[in-house]
Amino acid sequence: FTAIDQQLGLKLTLEKAPATVVVIDQVNEKPTDNASDIAEQLPHRELQFEVASVRPSNPDQHDGSMGITPGDGLEARGETMRNLFATAWDIHWDHVDEMILGAPKWFDTARFEILAKPPSATNASPPPRIDDDLRLMLRALLIDRFKIKTHYEDRLVDAYTLVAAKPRLKKADPANRANCKEAHTVENDPRDLNPRLSRLLACQNITLAQFAEQLLALSPNDFAYSVIDATGIAGRWDFTLSFTPTGDRRNPGGAAAQPGEGTTAPDPSGAMSIFEAINKQLGLKLELHKRRLPVLVIDHIEEKPTEN
Repeated sequence: FTAIDQQLGLKLTLEKAPATVVVIDQVNEKPTDNASDIAEQLPHRELQFEVASVRPSNPDQHDGSMGITPGDGLEARGETMRNLFATAWDIHWDHVDEMILGAPKWFDTARFEILAKPPSATNASPPPRIDDDLRLMLRALLIDRFKIKTHYEDRLVDAYTLVAAKPRLKKADPANRANCKEAHTVENDPRDLNPRLSRLLACQNITLAQFAEQLLALSPNDFAYSVIDATGIAGRWDFTLSFTPTGDRRNPGGAAAQPGEGTTAPDPSGAMSIFEAINKQLGLKLELHKRRLPVLVIDHIEEKPTEN
């Protein structure tokens, strides 16, 4: 919107116009029950690769990569067990140390090559990301070839809690539908003055508990576990939040800025973490508190894979 105005001298305005819309007359929140013999009716799904090659990487390999090949296969080159394991168990790479216990010393140093093809491989273009089925196939492969044994258990861990500092919140307009979403553009958009604040969240008519629940999905680099609300502030609120994603605040070596970094010393580039933004813009604060939450424990893992 701003670009069209400033660069072309044109303007986009909202006007009333007739259009076809979908009207929901009725919808049930819960689906009807599945048939009692649904397991027999559904086709059997083999969540394992048809064929796979697994071998240690060349000792000179220091950079890793992982991606999808045509036909929904998987290729990893020089990838650490840390990243392979986290991908297979759907754990964010930035939170392996928090969510996985019992990792061996070679977890970060030993590198491996994997080339795997699923049973229904075709020459179709690969999907844009690793999906749940591919994760489960990779998990089955790692368990088989590295003789992995794991279990989950609840442990006391550090997890973020939203608390009140000096709240700066605007009472919600009850006429608005409750939502919290990425904003395309807003009046007095903070990104116009500081492009480093590249993410803008616009929330309407929501509680702080609802806001806290969204933080994990909003910034998974920063949160290993879901955030809980302990502000003690009731009611519904309207607000915007602009911040710089963690990926854009990494240093040239690739290390992520530490959680909360910048709350006392602003980044000279204008970048602002979600922690600093919540504190400065909303008058709230994210604190690490002890909570009992599930972690994945590695009971056994071999350093060398079985032979192809």
